[in-house]
Amino acid sequence: MFDSVAHVFNFEAKNAYGSAGQMFSNHLYAFHTALTPEGETKLPPEDFLRRWTVDDIRRMVYEESDTDMLVAMPLPLTDLYHDGLSPWQECAELAARDPDRTIFWGTVNPLEGRKALDLMERQVGEYNARAFKLYNVRYDYGSPYPWRMDDPRVAFPIFEKARDLGINLIGVHKGVPLGPQPIEHTQTWDMDGAAANFPDINFVIFHVGLPFLDETCWQLIRYPNLYADLAATINFIVRAPRMFAEIIGKLLFWCGEDKIIYGSEAPIFHPQWALRAFRDFTIPQDLCDGYGYPQLTDQAKRKILGENLLRLHGLGPVHGL
Repeated sequence: MFDSVAHVFNFEAKNAYGSAGQMFSNHLYAFHTALTPEGETKLPPEDFLRRWTVDDIRRMVYEESDTDMLVAMPLPLTDLYHDGLSPWQECAELAARDPDRTIFWGTVNPLEGRKALDLMERQVGEYNARAFKLYNVRYDYGSPYPWRMDDPRVAFPIFEKARDLGINLIGVHKGVPLGPQPIEHTQTWDMDGAAANFPDINFVIFHVGLPFLDETCWQLIRYPNLYADLAATINFIVRAPRMFAEIIGKLLFWCGEDKIIYGSEAPIFHPQWALRAFRDFTIPQDLCDGYGYPQLTDQAKRKILGENLLRLHGLGPVHGL
């Protein structure tokens, strides 16, 4: 089990820049309460909206779930939070605790130009970043400043720098608009230009672009270097199983089992209940019959839960997969 995303969140009120940051935090807490199923632990606000530690995340993922490997994923929301909400330095520390099991993805703000390129060098050279995660919308005092993944001036220098550093894996937050983020800036339209202009870089569309799933599927099938990540999507599996069946069914129909990646979004959700549900999950037969969805086989589950991300990182199978 290779989890593609866990964050070391800092939800302390003093970390947020005013109401915009607080709104973002509250939206994440709403995800936690709405999608955590009955019978699993739903944290009260004071236990969730706090500063999570490296030890908290490590315990939840490795000691309390069946996870074998993890991506320590920072957030670059430094215009909503003083430290970006999941500071990259703490994610690097999380990875350093278990270097054989945890991989650090770096993150930068492409609008910062040369500063972003320098930080990429530092994160790779000093902290062994193996990939990068980007966000298309920046903020200034709560106002959005979007940029596009197909922008030759803003995005392409980041991709070129990644390539120069030996990195060929870049993820981007798509869909799931949070806080004061206009929904149009979370659409996936700009992934065509990124994928077409950088065919040697693999791009991961996080959250499968929800609610723009159909558009994402049309892109996944056309570009061999585009992948979809189930983070914050797999968590519908218990509370809305038929909805999840349609999501996974569409992905399997359009792009196949080799291009789908699992992510837990810990600690928004505890990894174990979704892992357990996914391993037991089948797509209702009427959906397979009516829409032509392939069934979610054991082979597909193995690929989604770990083998696909291992391949993207150039790693072989590990014990337990």
